[in-house]
Amino acid sequence: MFRPKLPDVPTLPTTTVTPQQTQAPVASAGRPVAPYVGIGAGAVAAVVVVGIVLTALLAAVAVSAVSVAIAAVVLRSLVSSTHQR
Repeated sequence: MFRPKLPDVPTLPTTTVTPQQTQAPVASAGRPVAPYVGIGAGAVAAVVVVGIVLTALLAAVAVSAVSVAIAAVVLRSLVSSTHQR
């Protein structure tokens, strides 16, 4: 009594349809595309590696310059204190 009544599902006629499979001809460019992709990926990797190396060298030069500047200030203060006495 409290159960819903669902309508009957109509049966569809069964027909088998076989689709025609046609392949479009692939245009040949005469040159393979894959080597250019490999060269592009290698070039990008080389640029990234060179950028990392140059950044590391720049950081090393900056740290060296700061340490030389600190050493110069310390030596200057030591030399000036000995002249004052």
